[in-house]
Amino acid sequence: MYSTCVTADLLRKRMNEQIETLERQVEQPATANETRRVAPSPGDRTPTSITPQSGGGSCNCGGTSGSSCTTAGTLSYVYALGRIEARFPNLAAEKEFAQATGRTDTAGKTDQQTFHAVLSKRENRYLARQLCWVLSIQGLETYLLQLRDPADIELLVEAIRPSPNSNDIDAIIGLRGPIAPPEMCNGLMVPLVALDQVYSFDRGSLLKAIPKPEKIPAEQFGPAAEELFDRMMQMTDNAGATDGHRALNYLAMRYPAIYGKAAEEFGQDFSLTGVEVRPSRLSGTRNVVDVIFAYSNRNTDFTEKFFVRVDVTEEFPFLVTKLSPYYDR
Repeated sequence: MYSTCVTADLLRKRMNEQIETLERQVEQPATANETRRVAPSPGDRTPTSITPQSGGGSCNCGGTSGSSCTTAGTLSYVYALGRIEARFPNLAAEKEFAQATGRTDTAGKTDQQTFHAVLSKRENRYLARQLCWVLSIQGLETYLLQLRDPADIELLVEAIRPSPNSNDIDAIIGLRGPIAPPEMCNGLMVPLVALDQVYSFDRGSLLKAIPKPEKIPAEQFGPAAEELFDRMMQMTDNAGATDGHRALNYLAMRYPAIYGKAAEEFGQDFSLTGVEVRPSRLSGTRNVVDVIFAYSNRNTDFTEKFFVRVDVTEEFPFLVTKLSPYYDR
């Protein structure tokens, strides 16, 4: 497991690899009889102790002791996009950080650059483990993050930028737990998330990494991809916890075909008029959703719809069918 502040070249390479992987997955879709683990085995990692979400009843879903379950016995997953922040949980941690700052060369640095410099030093990793790590989505504190394996503290440290800006994005994937107790992070009471993966990048690098269709000029593709990404991220209450929001965030990060289609439709004088997620008729033993994109002609109001199927049964969503025309039934 690893995390980096991802560059445009690395993101582009991952996008291309993802396209090849998705094509293989679609050609050989998962069947209901496939056996998949819903959580790492006890030998894979040392899990963070996150108990089932409250609400009465016990939970026995076959996962590890650190897995998060709903009262119905199913795992509750998170695939969210936001901004990670580090905070002091108490006065003692803040004073200890101040002493470590005195041992670091911080002349000429801003407060944020100083914070980054101190946390980035290997000898100060103990401080990073003392901090509260909060994911905010659209400016709202949404999750309190915990690593399932404490050795992966780099995942969080590298999310702290020396010069942050509004285009910074952190993608988290993990298991949702109960509401954090007030003493855990200085009174903050939001759901806990046991992290399995974190990606830190900026919006510009992600958009530059999206492969451009050959028939669409760059000056047309860039603004189209930017608008679609923003529209998907600004959907109401997208905290990455529902099946629909997890599918949307997965597609925004991993499926470049939706951006090419948006540019193509804009070039034909169509507007993006809706993005909707519905349970798929193919859902049976697996949880599959249809993500539908609607485009309306600016002159005639004629509407075209396209959809892609995503399997969100387990922690990591994956593509079931490629982007295709959608017809209302």
